[in-house]
Amino acid sequence: MIGRMRERRLKKQFDSAGAITIEKGTPFPAVNNEGGQIHAEEIRLYPGSRLWAHKGGVLAIGAGTTIGRGAEVIAWEKVQIGQGCMVGWDVVIMDTDLHPIGDRPMKNKPVIIGDKVCIGCRSIILKGVTIGEGAIVAAGSVVTRDVAPWSVVGGEPARPVGKVDRSAKTGPTPAAVEPRPAATI
Repeated sequence: MIGRMRERRLKKQFDSAGAITIEKGTPFPAVNNEGGQIHAEEIRLYPGSRLWAHKGGVLAIGAGTTIGRGAEVIAWEKVQIGQGCMVGWDVVIMDTDLHPIGDRPMKNKPVIIGDKVCIGCRSIILKGVTIGEGAIVAAGSVVTRDVAPWSVVGGEPARPVGKVDRSAKTGPTPAAVEPRPAATI
């Protein structure tokens, strides 16, 4: 009974939403709509995941996308996540610094994530980044620049480390990765 009440309360935070699957466990996912817009098609939320749209911000999540345990998505301007994406646990995706730096005013820049993107656990996607379709972000990466479609990036800051086999029918998987040749010294 309590679970259904929580689910109804959570779904009220969305401006439009298809089927939202909430996996069992604690803490319950949190959705904070502080005057923005949150749109989701058919998505899956794991325990502890948090979606946040600030006043005027737009957060849009495509069908078949999974937001992993403890992941946070913060939209002060615009965060768009495509269809069929996998966002790993403890990932942070944000289009803002959340505060001004020094005397400079706060600048927000949209984050756009294409379809079939896989973001490994504990990665951070920072403001102004576009991640192309079918890309893979390795675990623990800090993405500060755009990521080309069907590429693999990793590290801090994230850099290209391989390509994804475009013939993979279900989206990126570890077996679909073609490693980039090692650099010779």
